[in-house]
Amino acid sequence: MTKKRKLKLKSSARKPLVIISAVVVVIIIILAFYFNRIGELKNLGYSEEAAKSIIFKFKYSYIMDIGENKTLNAAFESDVYIEDNLDNYAKVDYENQKHLIRNINKLLDKGYSVNEVNLIISKGDDKSVSEFTKRDKVKYIEEFLSIDFAKLENLDRYVEYQDKENDDAETTVLYVNMDFDKEDYVDPLVIDDFDDYVLVNKHRQLSSEYVPDDLVKIKDEYVKTDEDVEIERNVAKAFYDMAEAASKDGMELMVSSGYRSYKDQEEITNTYLELYGQNYVDNYVAKPGFSEHQTAMSLDIASKSVNTFVESDEYTWMMDNAYKYGFILRYPRSKEDITGYKCEAWHYRYVGKKIAKYIKENNITYDEYYVMFLDD
Repeated sequence: MTKKRKLKLKSSARKPLVIISAVVVVIIIILAFYFNRIGELKNLGYSEEAAKSIIFKFKYSYIMDIGENKTLNAAFESDVYIEDNLDNYAKVDYENQKHLIRNINKLLDKGYSVNEVNLIISKGDDKSVSEFTKRDKVKYIEEFLSIDFAKLENLDRYVEYQDKENDDAETTVLYVNMDFDKEDYVDPLVIDDFDDYVLVNKHRQLSSEYVPDDLVKIKDEYVKTDEDVEIERNVAKAFYDMAEAASKDGMELMVSSGYRSYKDQEEITNTYLELYGQNYVDNYVAKPGFSEHQTAMSLDIASKSVNTFVESDEYTWMMDNAYKYGFILRYPRSKEDITGYKCEAWHYRYVGKKIAKYIKENNITYDEYYVMFLDD
């Protein structure tokens, strides 16, 4: 029998196989290392796209030292990433804006500090910030934009108003945001995004088509008029709770007016115009579309036994207790210069208990509260 011989590779043939095997092992190690680091970055909160960019830009250690940072994530995802701005990206607070990194680059290039960049971006949206980057470097950035409720789009108006009125920065921002630098009913904001906290005044208008969704009729025993009174459902519930509490204190709260349509307000305005003239209407009657009654969030409160509400015990009770049920006196005597209306002792707006309590304790109007805390 012939013996089978084991095949042996010559040393010259073995060498390429060893090299190929070594290369494959190295590739596997590199890939394992790469995917491990991708996973670590993703666990930190970075997207896969950003994680790949971080590794290819050799910034893995830098990012691991910093940790999660949404602005850096956006920077490494961006096609306008600039290496020299890396440390600044890390210090800019993230805003969900399409051109965030591009705008940061432009603002830094114009000589704005990181703090100024933060203020500019946080006080505007993508459109207003992008427009702002087209301008030469602007002064007064920190003076006005450091105010919590400042708006980038109003910066020029702040400067102009302060030059004219010489108010402090916070007052200037507050008043301009309330459109005090504009004439009443001129260039109003037409409200198209209605919610329960909507602000309607001589600068903010509802359309003629707007009708609230959830209107209910006030119970007859609470109505001091020959006509039905409708109001928003939650406002009605809050009123009943308040009226019941007042009743326990010997008070009888009634309602003389609630929701009024655009057409209703039009008729009222024309009637008062004929009876009392333009000056009376300007001070006491809102033009159609500018009345809070169209929101169905306001009630005219009355006393069952006293015709002049301000002379009634119910008025005194309301001044002390209305806020506990979410209502505020909408047009107080001490704030006529802010609300734009003469005092209406009977006109109460429902804003919810939390807001009503804050307004009561801080002696401010709903106009001021809205500008400071609700106007995005």
